[in-house]
Amino acid sequence: MDKSSVRAVGWARSLPMNSDVKTARDWSRERLRTLGWTVSAPQTVDAVLLTVSELVTNAHVHAHSSAQLVMTWDTRCLHVAVHDASTDLPAPRPPSTDQVGGRGMLLVEALADSWEARPCPYGKTVVACFRPPATTEHGGKRT
Repeated sequence: MDKSSVRAVGWARSLPMNSDVKTARDWSRERLRTLGWTVSAPQTVDAVLLTVSELVTNAHVHAHSSAQLVMTWDTRCLHVAVHDASTDLPAPRPPSTDQVGGRGMLLVEALADSWEARPCPYGKTVVACFRPPATTEHGGKRT
């Protein structure tokens, strides 16, 4: 097999406006369980689930849109992508004592190894990348 070829596994889920964020988290947790991350990388799982919550909430609340959630694992990075119908790209804003919300993208920036927002036909997609902690061949953490 060619070592330069990319192998990936992915999942997709549509989350209409009437679905709750817990549905997105539960669905995502099950995908992470199939990768073995709930045992081997529980802190990364927590970061992914909080990011999923924030991105799906942004789609529903700020974009007034259904959310299309796609998770792809390419053996180097778990890409968590959420598409919505708004063309407004998100940006982290400084915390404010005057507003209750507005901290979601700050959380995503703090939790993800990287993230970006891309305009696309009929809206935008926000993608966050997560790398699990390094492990040895036997599943233990590297020191």
